[in-house]
Amino acid sequence: MRDPERIERIELIPVHVPFRKAVREAMARGEGGLGMAIPAEEEWLGGDFVIVRLVARNGVEGVGEAFVWLPETGVSPAQIIDAVAGGLGRILLGESPFAVERLRARMDANVARSEVAKGLLDMACYDLMGKLSGRPACDFMGGRAAETLPLTALVPLSETRSMTELAVAFHRAGARSLRIKLGRGAEADREIVAHLREALGAPVRLRVDFNQAYTADEAVAAIATIAPFGIDCAEQPVRADDWLGMARVQRAVTVPLLAHEGCFTLTDFVALTELGAVGVLGVNTERPGGLTQALRAIDYAARRGMGTVLHNQPLGIASAAQVHLGAARATVLGHAMELFGHVMLEDDLVTDALDCSGWSVRVPTGPGLGVTLDDDALSRYATGPPTLLAR
Repeated sequence: MRDPERIERIELIPVHVPFRKAVREAMARGEGGLGMAIPAEEEWLGGDFVIVRLVARNGVEGVGEAFVWLPETGVSPAQIIDAVAGGLGRILLGESPFAVERLRARMDANVARSEVAKGLLDMACYDLMGKLSGRPACDFMGGRAAETLPLTALVPLSETRSMTELAVAFHRAGARSLRIKLGRGAEADREIVAHLREALGAPVRLRVDFNQAYTADEAVAAIATIAPFGIDCAEQPVRADDWLGMARVQRAVTVPLLAHEGCFTLTDFVALTELGAVGVLGVNTERPGGLTQALRAIDYAARRGMGTVLHNQPLGIASAAQVHLGAARATVLGHAMELFGHVMLEDDLVTDALDCSGWSVRVPTGPGLGVTLDDDALSRYATGPPTLLAR
């Protein structure tokens, strides 16, 4: 008799969700028309995503979501769909979603790299496991260690006064942690952080994101100017591929560095750690390639005495996945989570939005990821027909 819980069908849908009008306008006024120092020519008017459904033989569905932006992720929705349709999907069909470790090993053995596509499928397995068993996804990550998690607000790079006003507004609404976009030069960065620290006071935690703005020497100078203001970590100060530059900077500064654009896999993070190039782990649901790998990375970081920053701007599915991940490792993160999709995007594609009131997020209690895909919204925002794989 065939196991009714094995995966029978895979459905992949490309999606584009625009940013809210106010967000587009704010980004247009900011650095490079993007509100950050990344040297990208790609216009950023919304989020490109791939949504996946894994359907078991008994009809139960698990869903996953991958966010992509070419200047950072390096792959498009079409490339992700092709990786699944051309190789990864065959590995999952007929398999149990509960076998995430075996599935990950088989995916790695048969398809090189393709971390975002692997992570998309991995996330959906956790949702399907929970839906099949009636348990929340975090139960399969070690169990819930928190009911709510604090959230970090994002301040885009623009004129200093505007950045300060926005940061103060976030603080008054309850945010106690902020990520500040920098990269305009050492003195300009110092001016921004000095104004923010004076306006917000000492209890507010600040982390900064340079988006690859500097050479190693420039990064050392810039970080030295802001270090006296109390900085939790500095994200990607040099080019994504300049790991040796990251190591030079980390040796020269006391502020822990975080690699984002330059860290896609668990192996990347281990290598960066061994080089002495990072002091904090950065994780989202694309990097380092799904929840299974993220759990490994967080545990490795904790063993090395490092905290973890969970951050992204996803739709509702990946937001819920990140919250379950945070709940399962709440005791070792050490940093507030950043979830900004519900602020930036005009729809989250789920029928039951996460509770993010008061700059904290409540962990969903329903089975799986605890959210339900909104089929009507999916139809509105889909950019192409579904790709179907079946046994």
